[in-house]
Amino acid sequence: MQTLRGIAWTLVIIGAINWGLIGLFQFDLVAAIFGGQDSGLSRIIYSLVGISGLITIGLLFTKADDRDGGAVRRDPSFGTEFGEDSDIDRDL
Repeated sequence: MQTLRGIAWTLVIIGAINWGLIGLFQFDLVAAIFGGQDSGLSRIIYSLVGISGLITIGLLFTKADDRDGGAVRRDPSFGTEFGEDSDIDRDL
C-alpha cells in the first residue's frame, strides 16, 4: 500500500507541475513528451494523474497512524528533573 501511495503522490506532483507550466507558459509538458493532448499515451497519463488525485484526497481523511504504516507515535514527556507533581503537593 505504501508503494501505491508513493506512486500516487509522484503522479500528483507531476500533474501539479504540468498545470503550473500550462498556467504560466501555456506549455503542456505531458502533451509535448507523449505526442499531443489527443494521443492515447497522453490520455493515459492524464487519467492516471486524475486517479492519483482521488487517491490522495482519500489520504486527507485517514488517521496519521494509518498513513505511517502503523508506526507508533509517543507523546513527548513533559516531566522535569525536579520530580513529579505529587512531590510538590506533599510539601504544602
